[in-house]
Amino acid sequence: MAHARKKLPAFPGTGELKFRGFNGPVAYEILGDPSTLRPGPTRLRGSIIATPEIAQAAFREGEAELTLEGGAAYRLVMLGHSSGSEVAYFEMRI
Repeated sequence: MAHARKKLPAFPGTGELKFRGFNGPVAYEILGDPSTLRPGPTRLRGSIIATPEIAQAAFREGEAELTLEGGAAYRLVMLGHSSGSEVAYFEMRI
């Protein structure tokens, strides 16, 4: 019998993205509640929405920090980006 996975709620918003050479606002969408993250191996996935140039630069950098609207900051590991796209995908942790 297949195990049904619980679909995580989406948490969209705007925040501040920081990586080498960039510090500015971006839109984001996180799958799961960021306030539930605790130090350790647990991660949530999501995406940032910015200009194609910023999305590509963030992906090429590999790591970034995202500060959410509420002021909480999270480490991001960039997972994917398609050339010319405004979206870059990430995993986040504390």
